[in-house]
Parts: sequence; C-alpha cells; structure tokens
Amino acid sequence: MSPTELWQSLPEMLRDPVALAIPFFLVAVVLEAVAALLLEDERPAEARVAPDGRPIPLPGQYARKDAMASMLMGLVSVGTTGLLKAGALVVYAVLFAYVAPWHLPTDAWWSWALVILVVDFLFYWTHRVAHRVRLVWATHQAHHSSAYFTFATALRQKWNNTHDLVIWLPLPILGVPPAMIFAAFSLNLVYQFFVHTERVDRLWRPIELVFNTPSHHRVHHGCDPEYLDRNYAGILIVWDRLFGSFQEEIRRPTYGLTKPMLSTNIWTLQTHEYAAIARDVRSAATWREKLGYVFGPPGWTPAAQAPATSAAAPAGADAA
Repeated sequence: MSPTELWQSLPEMLRDPVALAIPFFLVAVVLEAVAALLLEDERPAEARVAPDGRPIPLPGQYARKDAMASMLMGLVSVGTTGLLKAGALVVYAVLFAYVAPWHLPTDAWWSWALVILVVDFLFYWTHRVAHRVRLVWATHQAHHSSAYFTFATALRQKWNNTHDLVIWLPLPILGVPPAMIFAAFSLNLVYQFFVHTERVDRLWRPIELVFNTPSHHRVHHGCDPEYLDRNYAGILIVWDRLFGSFQEEIRRPTYGLTKPMLSTNIWTLQTHEYAAIARDVRSAATWREKLGYVFGPPGWTPAAQAPATSAAAPAGADAA
C-alpha cells in the first residue's frame, strides 16, 4: 500500500496528524506530571516566587490552573484554526487547480520530503516575523505566557493562524497540493510538542547541531536578555544557525513574557496584547506612531518617548 493509499484509508477526521497524535500528547503530559511529583524537591513554596510575582517552577513542575489553561487554549485553537484553514483550503484549491503550472505528485517520497523541508523553512520565517511584528506577536504571545515549561505548555496555542495561512500562499501557486501543505505543518507541530520539556537534557551532539531539541527550545521560551528572540526553529535548528538567530542554552531560562502575565483566564491570555495595541494607537500623536505601534517590533515606542509601557514584550519567543 502506498503512503497516499494508506492516508486515504483513514477516516476523514483522523487524516490530520495532530488529531492522530492527541492520545500520545495526553499520555506524555500525564507521565511528565507524575515524574514532576515524584522528583519535586523540598524547597518551600515561598522561595519559588520572583519579586515580579511570577512563579519560579521546579524543572518540569506542573501548576494545575496553568496546565488547565494551556490545555483549554489548545482545545479552542483546534476549532478556531480549523475554521480558518477550511477557508484557506478553498483559496489554496483554486490556486492549485487554476494557477499552478504543474502539480507535485502526492505518491512520491521525495515530494513529501521536499514539502516538509519547505514548510519547515517557512515556519522559521513565519515564527521570526511573529516575534518582530507586534500585530502578529499579539496572537503568538499567548504561547509564551506561561512561567512553566512542560508538555502542557506545548498545547498553549494561538487562536488566530491567519499569518501562517498567508505565508503559505506561494505553495499552491507553485503546485504543492493543499493537503500536503496542511499535513506537513501538522507533522511540524507534532514534532515541536516533544521539545517542550525540561526532562530531556542535551542530546547527542550531531542531533543538537541539526535538529530543534528541548535544549534549543528552552532557550526560545526564555525571557532572559541573552535568550530573547532566539531559536525560532520548528524541526531543523540549521535555519537559526544559518540566519544568525541561534543561541546555545547556557543556563536554565526564566520562562514567560518579559512582563509576566499572571492570569489564567484564557480570554485574557489571548487578547491582552491586542488591547494594549489599541491603547497605544489611541494615544499616538501621529500616523507614523500609530503604524509603529501596530507593525513595529513588540516594545516599540517613538524615539523621543520614554521606555515602552506596552503590556507585553517578546519572550524569547513558537511550538509550536
């Protein structure tokens, strides 16, 4: 049976790799949480809170409300991003059918390898833009809002994937079947789930050189100055090494946003930066300032103004 025939033999609702992986995600969350309970040290709770109010979790520690917020955000994300993908599918299908000069075969291994590689390359740049353009950061920051770094954090996903869908537009025009685009991205997300953990130390050096690993992604979620805006990789860390955004893990990161979000209300976590943008735009004196607050990097302010007062700044920032 060819890969295409095997794929088509699955029920429609199970053709998304993310849907297939959900049971494994849940098992991983439970195992990691049990390990955290068994290995937790005797440090008193009052010693685990930073001066800014954010918790200082033990490695791999779970907080019930935080983990529940992450999982609820992931559940809602499945629905909202699914609706947006359905709309994009119509556009992609038209472009693929009527604009593409040729069609990439779906039954050749090299086609899948090529598409997975190209989607991973686009993910790197999509993710990098999400950390450097405030309007896009406003939806992505939710993923970085937790002070904990666990498999549950991987499920703390954004609700608006419009930015991704726009970035992928050239692919159907170039002849990539829409189903392959979505499948490749889903495989990318499944891979990234397993790099959201402190229970795995550094891996064999050749793997660390080529692939995104838990060590690399811990850096990405750090809000420490040396870790900000680093390690955007999805599957391959080589993109960060090639384009100058790589940072080695030199110490355990401080996770979360530079200005901590202590709320566990999922609506607040998803929307607070949009509200901050609206406040800044209303207070701006010129159109240049208004555009800067929307399309500039997070934390941008007019040159003559005092340091930024916006609600969130980049948190070392995707993972998936």
